Amino acid sequence: MMHEPVVVDAPVDRPVRVGLVSDTHLPESRDDLWPQAYAALAGADVIIHGGDIHEVRFLDRLSAIAPTYSARGNGEDGSGGRPVQPDDPRLRPEWLLDVAGALIGVVHDAAIPEWPPHFTLGAQLDAVFGRRDLAALVYGHSHVESIEVVEDVLCVNPGSPTYPHNHLTQLGTIGEIVVDGDSVTATVWQLTEDGVAPFDWTTPWRPRG
Repeated sequence: MMHEPVVVDAPVDRPVRVGLVSDTHLPESRDDLWPQAYAALAGADVIIHGGDIHEVRFLDRLSAIAPTYSARGNGEDGSGGRPVQPDDPRLRPEWLLDVAGALIGVVHDAAIPEWPPHFTLGAQLDAVFGRRDLAALVYGHSHVESIEVVEDVLCVNPGSPTYPHNHLTQLGTIGEIVVDGDSVTATVWQLTEDGVAPFDWTTPWRPRG
């Protein structure tokens, strides 16, 4: 069955900024999200969390910035002996959002990389959303930042701001999608001591410290 999207209240007179964050693992990783991340997300019109928060109460900080929609990650369902998180209207296994006319799907774990013939993004989109006409898909789980087009869908993993590449706590990454009419573009931002900087895709990632 084809899912109908949740229409997100967004400005119509300018490009819409969608802040992306995932795999924060709070308070396991640290007491709270880095202040640089909150500052970078402050201009967002909408915030999407790719799941593994791990405690739902931390969505309150994001919701104070902009309407927030989060995938429910395995960490919220008790993975690793963590407490199962209660139901929350901001938290679903998946979301299909209409952001200024662009369909954006949200799941915690996506079929990327694909393992044909059974584990493919197209098959996942059919099973989860009943449709493939998404402009973008936001996901997490791997803690590895990625922007690629699969099945004509812009697939964005913002990585983890706290456990990048599954290493110990350090400054990681967040992301952004900009919807400007028919244009949907994505950026990944590296958190730095001074704020954020565009992620350097040309240099192999290495843990800091």
